[in-house]
Amino acid sequence: MIRTLLLATAMVLTTAAHAAPAHFVSRQFDVDGKPFRYQVFVPADNAKEKKHPVVLFLHGSGERGSDNQKQMSQGLPPWLKQHMDFPAVVVIPQAPDDSEWNDPQIADAAMKALDRSVKEFHGDRHRLYLTGLSMGGFGSWQLAADHPGTFAAAAIICGGITPLTEARALYVRGIAKDGDPFAIVAEKVHGLPVWIFHGADDNVVPPEQSRQMNAALKARNSEVRYTEFPGVNHGSWEKAYATTELWPWMFSHTTP
Repeated sequence: MIRTLLLATAMVLTTAAHAAPAHFVSRQFDVDGKPFRYQVFVPADNAKEKKHPVVLFLHGSGERGSDNQKQMSQGLPPWLKQHMDFPAVVVIPQAPDDSEWNDPQIADAAMKALDRSVKEFHGDRHRLYLTGLSMGGFGSWQLAADHPGTFAAAAIICGGITPLTEARALYVRGIAKDGDPFAIVAEKVHGLPVWIFHGADDNVVPPEQSRQMNAALKARNSEVRYTEFPGVNHGSWEKAYATTELWPWMFSHTTP
């Protein structure tokens, strides 16, 4: 009798776990003695026997900090809150104040958060995806260039390659000073399907950054889509993440 009750209880708990609704969880680990924090969107029915796609989202400069909350205010996280049926794990790290995603230590931490989330939430390593906006758009180009073959596809929003100002260390590192920087990055990310988004009236990151990357990728016969929103300033991420074809396109790609 007791054995029957225990089995029944286990079955109920297992069913409840499988039926758990989508939710966000907070995680952290130390980087040089300081906490590096991130949030994870966990889709419904996150069971061990079912592997999910995993999306890494990189926020913009205004969301930096240590509260593990600011990065939830712009871009993909607010969209997720309106689409809790999203069928993928989403990793949402927060860069510390005064840091950039092109900082090797911070970039490595973002990749570590991705790796830990793949392990904890049953991610599919053949279906890893990359997206980011503004500073996170620059960071997405950085990670794509530094980790060829890791991501199956990327959606890069109002990002860029070259420095915006002499005072701001926002650019893709590791590019030779000689030559065309856009061509160099295109060569590094060649083979990665990319959908680039930008606002035509962006006065923070000039759309010419994305136009040149689109042209450089096309010149290498890479799979690239480019969407420029007329009359839109820097906040092009709202329209980008509302693009209905985006996620079916992203998830149609896998790595070997």
